[in-house]
Amino acid sequence: MPVILRWLLRLGPMNPIAQRLVQNGSRRTKHFYLRAAYLAALILVLLWSLLYSTMNAQGSLDYRTLAAAGASAFTWTAYLQVALIALLAPVFMAGAIAQEANPRNWDILLTTPLSAAEIVLGNLFGRLLFILALLLASLPLFAITQYFGGVPGRSIFASYAIASSAAIFVGSVAIALSVSRLVGRRAVFTFYIAVVTYLAITIGMDVWINAQRAQASVTWLTAINPFLCLRALLNPTTYARAPEGSQTGLASWFLESPVTTFCTISLLLSAVLMMASTITVRLGGLLQAGSESSGMPWYRKILGMPAKDAEHRAPRGVWTNPIAWREAAARNATMGRIVARWSFIGLGGLLGLSLIVMFHIGTLDASGFQLALITVVMGELGVIVLVAVNMSATAISREREDGTLDLLLTTPITPSQYLTGKLRGLVAYLLPMLAVPLGTLLLASIYTLVGGLGRDGGVTIVNTVLQNKVELPVVLPEGGFVAPLAVVPFVAFCLMVGLQFSLKSKGTLGSVVATFGAVGIAAGILGLCAWNAASDVPVAGPALAGLSPAAAIFAIVHPADMMLSTYNNSGGATARTALVVGCLLAAPAYAAFIYGIHASMVRNFDVTVRKLAGNK
Repeated sequence: MPVILRWLLRLGPMNPIAQRLVQNGSRRTKHFYLRAAYLAALILVLLWSLLYSTMNAQGSLDYRTLAAAGASAFTWTAYLQVALIALLAPVFMAGAIAQEANPRNWDILLTTPLSAAEIVLGNLFGRLLFILALLLASLPLFAITQYFGGVPGRSIFASYAIASSAAIFVGSVAIALSVSRLVGRRAVFTFYIAVVTYLAITIGMDVWINAQRAQASVTWLTAINPFLCLRALLNPTTYARAPEGSQTGLASWFLESPVTTFCTISLLLSAVLMMASTITVRLGGLLQAGSESSGMPWYRKILGMPAKDAEHRAPRGVWTNPIAWREAAARNATMGRIVARWSFIGLGGLLGLSLIVMFHIGTLDASGFQLALITVVMGELGVIVLVAVNMSATAISREREDGTLDLLLTTPITPSQYLTGKLRGLVAYLLPMLAVPLGTLLLASIYTLVGGLGRDGGVTIVNTVLQNKVELPVVLPEGGFVAPLAVVPFVAFCLMVGLQFSLKSKGTLGSVVATFGAVGIAAGILGLCAWNAASDVPVAGPALAGLSPAAAIFAIVHPADMMLSTYNNSGGATARTALVVGCLLAAPAYAAFIYGIHASMVRNFDVTVRKLAGNK
């Protein structure tokens, strides 16, 4: 065998690291169920789309109807595939951060005769194979749509190129973080949040930019977001690209060929990250960068933190429940956490205030203000829920892994005090962050309540109800006061679910994934039911909307659209009253769920802890 071919095979298929990852991962039952669930979701969406598109056809189906049904089914399935890849890629690549970032693993790995390129690419290919295998497994489903017509083969392969490029880039970022050795298991969720937040922010900014235009079209953000690229590919009429030859330079790449640009940028950045990782993998990564030889860094003094190796620190006041105090205070033990938390609070508060100022001076019209307000508030709440899930899902399993739980069980603290303290401490830590979106909504409500401080044009917007034009406030004046009743208990419920899985799971990674699935399913079902009920069910519908924070916030900003049936039958006053009542009932409803989970955890605490004793 030629030497160059042997070398190339060692970088890919014959790489021992890749082979180890593939063999171990192929034996895991969880991976099998995940692949089966992935294909099942695509099959169900494909069948549902085909049936829904043809259910209104009279008699036999003609070729035009079949082609339209095939195109619609392909569009829905393609969007779902990119969404699932965007969600699953960080999960599969999280192992690279959680396992290989461990210095002990690197101590063993670097003693082998493997070259730097073999170490880096073996980790990438071994973990990326599972994601690419999911894509290939779904190819027969997309091929089926060819029988109906209306789906060009080029579009199918272009959608696969978008999903593959996104997966490769996410994988390269995960490997780079692992090689840097600056992160550990606790960075897994930060990595996941960063991916989801980036996608949400770019989509929101694209929607806001197009809201200022007469017709939606490709923007500069399209080529850096896989969902926007897919929209430009599958919806060329409603999301048009710039005419060929109308732009020059970078604009021609970003506005005329967003799909090609996205794939090119993703692959180039992936290559750069892999090259940098290859250079630094045997140099200790970035672990030694910026280390202090002596003295205390200035930022630790400003933040009131002790020196890195200090044996003593100033005493602190402890709450009545020491677990609650420790859970809230320990989250701010490092500079990175302090900066991240207060940056979110400061920038989020400034952004919310800026929206109101821009609306007041006329930079944003009423519809633009509503869109920007919902985007910002829902985006911030989404980030907070993700943070809550991560913290709660690792709160107990992390202490089991590092042995802290064994020490706590030797104290007089009861299981009820321990679990209550965990929940209270996490809620206390998240309250300042929750104050950002809720405070933004409260300021908007107060601004509407006082009449916009004399704003030109007022603070109302015209909506059509039963073909009658009705003037409504841009934000319900009472909305900012009742929204916390729906949002804060929901976040506490997510925390309690995370604590339950953290108690039952062997490791942090398993508890995070399980909590994500449980919270996602519960929030999705509850939100879908509340959303449809708010619009279709008179009186009771707006009350049910209070059980879902997303539905409640949308009803506060778009009352006529969200509570249409009640507005048509009983009027706006009834709809708004029902929404307030629903938010008031949401708090005790979530409190009952939280109490039930807490009681179950306390009852089974000793059995569960003994069963999992020794797992690290």
